[in-house]
Amino acid sequence: MSGLPASIFLQQHSRQAFNNGEMMHQYMAGTIQTGTNLELHPVGIIRSPYRKRGDAPRQGRLADTESTIEILPAYAEALQDIEKNAHLIALYWFDRSDRTLLKATPPGSGVEHGVFAARSPERPNPIGFAVVDLLRREGNWLTVRGLDAFDGTPLLDLKPYYSDLDCISE
Repeated sequence: MSGLPASIFLQQHSRQAFNNGEMMHQYMAGTIQTGTNLELHPVGIIRSPYRKRGDAPRQGRLADTESTIEILPAYAEALQDIEKNAHLIALYWFDRSDRTLLKATPPGSGVEHGVFAARSPERPNPIGFAVVDLLRREGNWLTVRGLDAFDGTPLLDLKPYYSDLDCISE
């Protein structure tokens, strides 16, 4: 993809060019490049016992395994007051995922779904999401439970988890 939402892309390019649908199809297929790139910078590194496929649990919340998140020194100040939270949202980059896959079969289902309807790490933008238990903080190191990431996985962000905001009652 070009890296721009379709609405912004349309503002930068003639709407008339989209009338035949071909240019929009190319944009949506990711074959039009606009020169705009999205940059993400890791704020930390995940240290876990998981080294290869098959080591990690299907979902991190299903295991009691502890992992450590090393926050890079440049971002250590961002940890101020983090220990006031029992739970955190960790966003990370599944750096060993296949970004070309658009369909996945969830374990135990036997039914193929589009990756946007599944929790597969194989996806166009392999962003991992986990709600983790914060067990302790030692300097710029956080010990957590609930991650499914391989050792060395780049951490993109941490956010506090608030049950009144982040939990939807059914």
